[in-house]
This record gives sequence, C-alpha cells and structure tokens, in this order.
Amino acid sequence: MELDAVTSNVLKAIDTNGFKQEGAYNLRYNGQALCHGDSEHIKIRRKEDKPGVDVYISGEAEGEQVHIPVVISRSGVTDVVYNDFYIEEGADVVIVAGCGIHNSGCNETRHDGIHAFHVGKNAKVVYEEKHYGEGEGTGENILNPVTQIYLGEGASFTLDTAQIRGVDSTKRRTDVDMGPGSRLMVMEKLMTHDRQSAISNMEVRMNGDGSSAQIVSRSVAKGTSRQTFHPNAVGNALCKAHIQCDSIIMDDAQVCSIPEIDARHIDAQIIHEAAIGRINTEQLLKLRSFGMTEGEAEAVIIDNFLK
Repeated sequence: MELDAVTSNVLKAIDTNGFKQEGAYNLRYNGQALCHGDSEHIKIRRKEDKPGVDVYISGEAEGEQVHIPVVISRSGVTDVVYNDFYIEEGADVVIVAGCGIHNSGCNETRHDGIHAFHVGKNAKVVYEEKHYGEGEGTGENILNPVTQIYLGEGASFTLDTAQIRGVDSTKRRTDVDMGPGSRLMVMEKLMTHDRQSAISNMEVRMNGDGSSAQIVSRSVAKGTSRQTFHPNAVGNALCKAHIQCDSIIMDDAQVCSIPEIDARHIDAQIIHEAAIGRINTEQLLKLRSFGMTEGEAEAVIIDNFLK
C-alpha cells in the first residue's frame, strides 16, 4: 500500500528502525487499522470486542521484529486502542511501537494506547516507543500511554521510551510485575517546551527471588513546561533495583522528581538517585570556544544528554 507524504514523514520520526510493509506489522491510521502483515513466528489478530490487536509471538522467534505504529493526521480525532502481546517461552523479539500526530487544525487530537505484555519464561523482549507531534495547527496533541508488563521466570524486558517534540500533554502509567530471576531495564527520555506538561507514574513490583530492575529517566524542560516523574520500586522478595533520575531545567520550567523505594522483604536491596540542574556553564563555554553560538552549544549538550 502506498502511503501519503505526511504519514511517511511521521513514520520516519517514530520508527527509527524503518517501517516497512514486510514481516510482522500493523499500521493504525486515524483510529482504524490501515494495513498489517504476519511473519512465520509472529501473528497479529484484530480484537473483536474492542479496538486493538492481539500479537502472538512464538517461542521460535529469534531476533525478529514487529512494528505497530500509530499515525493520526486528522485534527479532532480521539483514538483509544488496546494491544496485547503474548510472548512464548524462549522467544527473542524487538517490538517497535510509537505514535505520531500531525495536527493542522484547531481541535484537540488524542491517542491513548493501552499495551499489555505477557512474557513467558526466559523470553527476551525489547520494546521501543517514541511519541512525536507536528503540524501548523493550534489544536493540542495529547498522548496518554498505559503499559502493563508481566514477566515470567527468567524473562528479560527492555522498555525504551522517548518523547522529544510536539506533544502538549502526556500522562504515562507503567505497571510491572516480575517473576523469579526476571530482569527489567527502563530508559525514559523526555523533552518538553513552551507550556507542555508531562507526568509519568511507574510501579515496579519485584515479586520473585532474584529479580532485578534498572530504571533510568533523563529529561529536559524548557519554556514554562512542567514535568513530574514518580517511579516506585517495590521489593517483595530477594531482589535488587536502582532508580536514577536526571533532569536539565531551563528558562521558567518546573521539574518534580519523586523516586520512591519500598522494601517489603529483608533481602530487598533498592537504591535511588535524583538530580535536577541547569546546563553546565563550563560545558557551554568550552563548546562556544569552538565557534558555536549559545543556542548551538545548548543543542549539542541536550542531544548528548538524551542519547
């Protein structure tokens, strides 16, 4: 299927792996499934009771990818979708999602993606999700993702999320339940500007012995934007967790970082760190000595910080 220029450009922004109508994929467009395909080990089935899909990933999948992007190009759309992923024991898969909004009108445009991951024993999942907004309109772009993760024994899950541009308001909710020996890595990258607001609430429950979690948040707040990040690591067994929150604050922005640790077992080891500050003056001066303007130097520092 040939895609229009707006859709193609938005897909380039949210799918850095490169969206192709090959293998396992499902493109949702303006609230409707536009096109999809299956691979030998990954099957996608449309839900019958509500909008969304069920994705079945065989234990024979090894290093395979499935792409499930969402593009909204019509102002005033409110899209709610429920996607469930069933990953069998021993599978190794990369899931590339994300939502991009092109809003050229004056109406609020919104996408709420509710994703649930049921990860089998010793399976390995990398989940990449990027949010992006553009368009010359005055209507707000709103994204409210909900992520639910259930990790079986020995399973591994990497959650890599990024929201860098054009989203006026977002409220993110992430809940994780971890079985014995399972591993979780979270990398959340965020930049807000103008009057944008972003709230991220996360609870990771380490329920099995030997489970471990690493949660890293990096954010930049510009203009009069507002950010709140509240991760909570709950140790219900012999486990380890580390929360690290780093933010750069600029202009008249506001950043609130609230790392929470909750040990409910004598052998739970949980650590948290949080830091908020302005761009380092020495770094700025060094880059400006190479002939950069202040704005160019700030952009280089921010780009490297959010990598």
